Amino acid sequence: MQRHCQSYLSETLFPCLGKQEAMWELVTSECVYFLDQLMVLKEVFLATLSNLQLRNCLSDVDLWRLFANLNELCLVSFGFLNNLLRAIKEALDISEGGGPTLLELLSKAFQESICHSLQKYCLNYSTALQYLDTLKSREDFGFYVKWCERNEQCRRLQLRDLLVAPLQRLTRYPLLLRNIAKRCQLDEERGELQAVAEQVDTSICDLEGKVKWLDNYQKVKQLRDALVWLPVWERDKRAFVPENLKHLLKAVTLENLISHRSLLHEGKLVLTENTKLIDVYLFLFDEFLLITKIKRNKKVCHSSANLELDQLLKDGCVFTVLDQPVSLDRLQLRNIDQLNASTSGLPHSFIIMHQNRYQQCIGAFILQAASESSKRVWMSKIEGAVTTLLKLDSQQPRVKSSSLWLESSQI
Repeated sequence: MQRHCQSYLSETLFPCLGKQEAMWELVTSECVYFLDQLMVLKEVFLATLSNLQLRNCLSDVDLWRLFANLNELCLVSFGFLNNLLRAIKEALDISEGGGPTLLELLSKAFQESICHSLQKYCLNYSTALQYLDTLKSREDFGFYVKWCERNEQCRRLQLRDLLVAPLQRLTRYPLLLRNIAKRCQLDEERGELQAVAEQVDTSICDLEGKVKWLDNYQKVKQLRDALVWLPVWERDKRAFVPENLKHLLKAVTLENLISHRSLLHEGKLVLTENTKLIDVYLFLFDEFLLITKIKRNKKVCHSSANLELDQLLKDGCVFTVLDQPVSLDRLQLRNIDQLNASTSGLPHSFIIMHQNRYQQCIGAFILQAASESSKRVWMSKIEGAVTTLLKLDSQQPRVKSSSLWLESSQI
């Protein structure tokens, strides 16, 4: 069948050899994607797991979290291939005309089904990998995966290799379409194909934005449960509140504090406090900076020195807030040059000053990074966040009744 279609393409539809080869690359690569990747995932892994669950094995494994809309991807790819080959055949046989042209088919397919279904799958991809990591520690699931991966249809590919295939396919479509457009002789045809490629690019950019939003949402949701906010009488030793009056003080609600914020940057630094060096973890949100101290889970033996936030949260670490949030519109950043840093014994350091509305400094934090490059990254991120917030405030000032108004800005 492939040889017959290739003959059609080369002899009649695409007299230009370069264009014929580019079009044939789209067709054959879609066949490989459908038969060797999607169908292997479906028939070997998904079908096997479904059959096991019918026999009350691995019944607690969530098929959607692992494979998402795999069945939909299979249907979309199969339909695209059929329509593509049908359009090629009708273009050759004028008597059977009346169907959509190849350009119309490509535009409609990417606009109505391909991009939409792949976006849905890609949004679940990171969740699927995390879920797969948690399941692999189970002996029964490990046996299932190994048994499936030994299937000759897998061709030595592992489950992870197959799960990433739809993401790779989405990013390859614009390259394939532009490769065809580049070899078109008619300007109008070339322009239409470029428009389809740009349409896919737009979909990918939109997906990247959604993935970032979803990743931020999930991370902030996890972080909300891991943050510990000490009451004022524990945070400030000068504060005295009789036991019978403590209930009158409003408890900190992290739900309102961070739920709708964007986490721009985070990482471990060292805070200089009373001639002592304290390991702290900073969270830079779009409106404030949070300085916390890591409290590790004693049952987990990992050192928190070089662990990323995801691993720290997974290990059950909690982050105790050392001070109130430093609102970015009340933050002053000061660099410590190398001469002063060497003199004071504080390499790679910078100062964060917290000011109130009367421009008085109510807090100063000397923070030390692991390297000069890390310090520059932190200062750049903070400066960028401050500039963005001040620009937004100048365009649309926050009001005190707004849920986005920060308490520290009103001090």
